Amino acid sequence: MATEEAAVAGGEKHPATVLHSRYYSSREVAVHNTMNDLWVSYLGKVYDLTPLAEQFKGDILLRPILEAAGQDISHWFDEKRKDIRIKIDQLTNCQKYHTPRGRFAHIPPLMPMSDWCNAFGTPWWKDPKYEVGYLTEKTRDIRIINTLTGQEQVIEVCSEETVNDILERYLEYNAHAASYTWKYDGVPLKMDKTLEENGIVDEDETFYDLQMEPDDYRQSILLYFNDDLTVL
Repeated sequence: MATEEAAVAGGEKHPATVLHSRYYSSREVAVHNTMNDLWVSYLGKVYDLTPLAEQFKGDILLRPILEAAGQDISHWFDEKRKDIRIKIDQLTNCQKYHTPRGRFAHIPPLMPMSDWCNAFGTPWWKDPKYEVGYLTEKTRDIRIINTLTGQEQVIEVCSEETVNDILERYLEYNAHAASYTWKYDGVPLKMDKTLEENGIVDEDETFYDLQMEPDDYRQSILLYFNDDLTVL
């Protein structure tokens, strides 16, 4: 992590370059849906299978994975075993992996085959090297207002993210975001805490119950410019 620091709310300091937590929304996973950029999510985590796709390029065993690119495939798994679902084959009366979309990479064939090699080590769905982060349980929209410029954005964030993580997302709109004091309802935010921990509660369910449009009452974080201009 970078060591350069910038002043933030309440005299706290945080790294000028913030490393993301890293949580992803299903929408963020969904854009990685090609052969050369292939992500999936399952059992609450997000995986980048692009290296696997490159390794099996042109192989029929890649097809089911490619068809699922950008999607959540938790239904492929037995949650308790953290492994691909199994069933009893009607012909052999033996256990086999349940692959309704067809056999895929690292799944053994039902019958012995001379060209089957199991020397690949850990199967991809158990290999932590493909893991890139966590799938958020819920997203929420937050309005960010720059009091210096009047610039205003509504951005989608993950409920588990800290304000520092949200700051990183906001860098797309303002590269000097770390040079501002972030406040809600006049109180400086604790940058290492989530929105909920800062008292910015998720009111989506309340709006739904009251048949109110959330966009009309979106909570706003106000940014106040500090003296030092930190370039990220």
